Amino acid sequence: MNTQFIAGHARLPVGMAAKSMYDTLTITAEIDKKYGVIVDASCTLATEHGRDYVTRLLKGHSLRDGIDPILEQLNEGYLGKANSALCAALKDLHKQYCKMRAENAQ
Repeated sequence: MNTQFIAGHARLPVGMAAKSMYDTLTITAEIDKKYGVIVDASCTLATEHGRDYVTRLLKGHSLRDGIDPILEQLNEGYLGKANSALCAALKDLHKQYCKMRAENAQ
């Protein structure tokens, strides 16, 4: 298989619909091993529309290029209560990706 699966986690703010189902928000991504491109992604937002939005936002980005462009798009486009949790989960996902790359380089 030419892809790897990683996840990033963050705490959800109080008052979120997803908070009744989960304590944390999780973003998962299937990453192309060679180029670091997000092939597919999902998250644990409560609404299907929100999950689809995040998937469309992440697909096609290379984590090798960092996450600043994705964070910028997220901050401009996602105006829901979960914005800060999504940003934190994305940062955690990128951290896991960097850790995985470092381990694979050895």
